[in-house]
Amino acid sequence: MKKIQMVDLKGQYNDIKDVINPTIQEVIETTAFVNGPQVHKFQSNLEQYLGVKHVIPCANGTDALQIAMMGLGLKPGDEVITVDFTFAATVEVIALLQLTPVLVDVNEDDFNINIEALKKAITPKTKAIVPVHLFGQCANMEAVMEIAEANNLFVIEDNAQAIGANYTYKNGEKVKAGTIGNVGATSFFPSKNLGCYGDGGAIFTNDDALAHTIRGIVNHGMYERYHHDVVGVNSRLDSIQAAVLNAKLPHLDTYNKSRQAAATKYTKAFEGISSITTPKVNNCNEICDTCDCHVFHQYTLRVKGVDRDALVKHLQAHDIPCGVYYPIPLHLQKAYLDSRYNEADFAVTNQLVKDVISLPMHTELEDDQIEHITSTIIKFIHG
Repeated sequence: MKKIQMVDLKGQYNDIKDVINPTIQEVIETTAFVNGPQVHKFQSNLEQYLGVKHVIPCANGTDALQIAMMGLGLKPGDEVITVDFTFAATVEVIALLQLTPVLVDVNEDDFNINIEALKKAITPKTKAIVPVHLFGQCANMEAVMEIAEANNLFVIEDNAQAIGANYTYKNGEKVKAGTIGNVGATSFFPSKNLGCYGDGGAIFTNDDALAHTIRGIVNHGMYERYHHDVVGVNSRLDSIQAAVLNAKLPHLDTYNKSRQAAATKYTKAFEGISSITTPKVNNCNEICDTCDCHVFHQYTLRVKGVDRDALVKHLQAHDIPCGVYYPIPLHLQKAYLDSRYNEADFAVTNQLVKDVISLPMHTELEDDQIEHITSTIIKFIHG
């Protein structure tokens, strides 16, 4: 059995290096390192893949969120609602812009924003909602959009973990994650389902005017060289990263199918074990290879009646990497403490941080590795 990796980037590279290497070499030889042809090509290709009018590449996923909020014209003191159970980047950019983060609880089954908690959090100062498509599947966007429209709020989708996932409306229509709200933001960090070989990100929108504003913001506020029409930042996707993403984009659906197949095997191995709760897949009765709504950036279990931290050590002792995403709620992080928060409003998140454990998940997982991982967990639970 090969050594188990949490994310096997080298294995993925080896499969496509005959395509990757020449594209990188082309950028080097042309010396078009910033905003070169590969960036424009990737922008166009991703627009076609997502079915969205505008993709604006940028330097990383955190910048993508910040620039989206800048483009919408949010002002200091405006309240922005997002979830307590996510990576800090989501709330970090809200604070950086001197907006007011308002954290709400999540669902215990899919880990996404709780709709009732969202409704309760809206005040006259609320200007935007940031649903996070956590671990690879969309939040309840139909409900989010209804609430936003009723309250005249912007919706910014944090799609860093769900690139390629589909969202299915009640009428059966399907759209890509990140293309539903006013604007979507994603990350191309190397471990993402579509990852580059450094930092990278992008912003999506169907709004022509918003796209124009954002294109200026990412490039120092310039539409014409040395003419600064808006306050901007320096956040451009470099050409080498775009070349890598261009090479990998045609494989994205295959990569996601591989993740779904691995998730299916994990879930079947844990059937009937009452102390393990496997991921819920919305719009599906069970995880299956034909599912297109969950792309499993992470495969995250909940364990009950089990010492989660002892399980982590046990896996590590058997050379099995794992992760705890996330060990501390955002409302308890020192940087985001706020006397407005009531612990009773975060009952689910406060429990999740004690229960969750994420298993190795990537496109190169092999059956003997999955069997070793699952059997090691089951033996630990059964003592």
